[in-house]
Formats: sequence, structure tokens, C-alpha cells
Amino acid sequence: MSRASDRAYAKIRAHLLSGEVQPNEQLTEDQLAQITGVSRTPVREAVRRLEDELLLVRSDTKRLFVADWSRDDVEEMFTLRQMLECHAAERAAERLTRAQIARLESLNRTLKDAIEKPVPDVASFLDANRAFHEVIVDAAKSPRLGQLLAKLIEAPVVLRTARTYSLENLRQSARDHDELIAAFAARDADWARAVMGSHLRRAFHTFSKAVGPAANDRDEPEA
Repeated sequence: MSRASDRAYAKIRAHLLSGEVQPNEQLTEDQLAQITGVSRTPVREAVRRLEDELLLVRSDTKRLFVADWSRDDVEEMFTLRQMLECHAAERAAERLTRAQIARLESLNRTLKDAIEKPVPDVASFLDANRAFHEVIVDAAKSPRLGQLLAKLIEAPVVLRTARTYSLENLRQSARDHDELIAAFAARDADWARAVMGSHLRRAFHTFSKAVGPAANDRDEPEA
């Protein structure tokens, strides 16, 4: 993979996650080349990577679109994320260093400061939240686990719907982090796994309200 392709990938991915594009919005390689400042060849390589991550999709006619995530997609994403991050929390409880636990405490203070501003700073909340979970995954010392989670944690639907969080939702997330830190400090893998599980299920139910009911929960059409 060329450096130009890596730059294109990073810029396009950031563009997709910024909220500047809408689900199902069509994109062209020419547009993406202008955004990234590179030629179409590295753009094509970057697009293939982003298709693998399900951030971009192609139609039957090979046109390129921003991926849309249904409520069912969100549920599957969170189910997979819960399986993987619970495992990560369990492993991390036995491996986190004192410095890493101190880093978690610092990140959660940053997160709390962001949400207690007169207008909650959701962007800073997301940055601190992502970094908090990255520390846990790093401490789990499982490269394969990290690679799998990287494709789930920053799904665009998470970034979009996080903006619908109420202040109480944000505060609850910080309280969950406090309990995770306590479990890690106690070196209690079962406790850490249980807290991570409830933390992610709570997040799923908050996110799912923003994207509507699952397909099998919708009313059947009349005959």
C-alpha cells in the first residue's frame, strides 16, 4: 500500500466520519481525489479499504455511496462489539499497568469536563471515550482483537447518533467508566466483563432509539 493511498484513506475516512456527508449520498472518485489531493489510483485503493470497513458501498451499477446503517445493522454491530470488548475488558483487568489505570482516570475526567460545560461538548466526549476504550484494548494485548474492534467502534451511525445523547446519558457513560476503573483496580476480570457488557447494551438501546425500530418490529403491511 502506497503512502499516497494511506493519505487518501485517512482523509476520506475522516470525511465520512465528520458528519459532512449523509447516508446514501453518492460520491465519485473525482470528488474524493479533490478532497484528498491525490490521483485517482491511490483513491481507488483507499476506497477498496473503506468498502471492506463497510463505510462505503457500491450499487449494482458500480456507483459509490456513503453506507447507511439500519437499526438491525446497529444491533448486529453492538452485539459483535459487546462480545469483543467484554473479552478485552476481561483480559485487560489482569494486564493493565498502574500508568494505564491512571490514564483511564485522566480520560474519564476529561470526558466529565466535556459534558458538564453549559453546552455539552459532544465532540470532546467522543474523543475521550474513544481513547478510553483504546487503552483497554491495548492493555488486552491481542492485536487481532484490536483489528476487529477498529472496524466496529467508529461506525458512522455511532458518531451521528451520539449527538442525540441526553445529559443523563452522557453522565451515565461516565459512571460506567468509573465502575470499570474500579474493577480494573481490583483486578477483577468477571466484574470488568459484566460492567463492559451493561455499558455497551445501555449504549445500544440509546442509539437504537435514534434510528427507529428493527425490521421485524415494524407493522406488517396490510394485504
